[in-house]
Amino acid sequence: MAKRDYYEVLGVTKGANADEIKKAYRKAAIKHHPDKNPGDKEAEDKFKEAAEAYDILSNQDKKARYDQFGHQAANSGGGYGGGYGGGGGFSMDDIFSNFGDIFGGQFGGFGGFNGGSAGRAPVNQGSDLRIKVKLNLKEIANGTTKKLKINKMISCDKCKGSGAKDSNSYSTCSSCNGSGHVTQIVNTFFGKTQTTKACPTCHGEGKIITSPCDKCKGNGNIKGEEVIEIKIPAGVGEGIQLSVSGKGNAAFHGGINGDLLVLIEEEKDKYLIRDGNDLIYNLNITIPTALLGDSIEIPLVEGKAKVKIEPGTHSGKVLRLKGKGLPDINGYGRGDILAVIDIAVPSKLTSEEKSLISQLANSASFKKAECSEKQNIFERMHNFFR
Repeated sequence: MAKRDYYEVLGVTKGANADEIKKAYRKAAIKHHPDKNPGDKEAEDKFKEAAEAYDILSNQDKKARYDQFGHQAANSGGGYGGGYGGGGGFSMDDIFSNFGDIFGGQFGGFGGFNGGSAGRAPVNQGSDLRIKVKLNLKEIANGTTKKLKINKMISCDKCKGSGAKDSNSYSTCSSCNGSGHVTQIVNTFFGKTQTTKACPTCHGEGKIITSPCDKCKGNGNIKGEEVIEIKIPAGVGEGIQLSVSGKGNAAFHGGINGDLLVLIEEEKDKYLIRDGNDLIYNLNITIPTALLGDSIEIPLVEGKAKVKIEPGTHSGKVLRLKGKGLPDINGYGRGDILAVIDIAVPSKLTSEEKSLISQLANSASFKKAECSEKQNIFERMHNFFR
């Protein structure tokens, strides 16, 4: 099922500013919140869909990619294009973890709409990593898989990311008595509401490490490296950023890893120049070829193709090879190769060559061609000044 336009989901225009987008998301989230619509699967899906739309439109980089390339480029996870799947892969934990502050504290999660809930312990989040990957035209045309060795923070192998020496190296947090959250009364536009928030002492974990792991010093992560396989789809372009979910830095105390953000760079091709999904080739031909015609091979992304030069071809003429360009990143067909004719004129001539060309210049065919060209120039000037 095709995704709805993110601007349509939030009911804003493309020109909406960050404040308007935030207010629109808050309104949609409150309307479709599961606590207000218990058992309503459609409302839950719309709640997730609104969160997905806000995740993209509230981020300047993601929004720019979405405006230029559509859903697939903006919302890429799990390698590429996984994203949230129309909201289906965006869990409630994700939403409350990432956007809970937007609700002003009134939603503690399910059951937290009208008076208190057990609350949600915040999830430690590892930081994202950014790398650049350079691709040649063949890799862009076909898609590719890259294996890269990345230096990053990895989960401590000794304590398995917990940060503790062993299972007996904990004590119950005295601030929250092990619950991981504290309760408070806040004023919202619904009135006074009892809400919960993560315990500031134990950061929502409900326990304190008394004997930290001697390898990671209680952090749960250490410096290391990982070989990561990155699948890059066909049709990507310079400046597109892909996201590999969970392959960033490991989190504090075994939380959720950050993402690996992959910035695409294009290598310049020796022959072909990219223009969107089209490829331009500057086809140099000689004067005899332009006059008499011929069949000439031109390079493709892979291999070569013959193009026919008709007799009397002018400089600037474009020969189009349909479907021989690059695939569209969103699957809307392929571009073309445009061979632009450029007639090569020799800078030096021998006496014999000059004599032959003088004879040709005075021939009837060349006189006629010259008059025709003058007439074309006159007509173009006349149309310009009309």
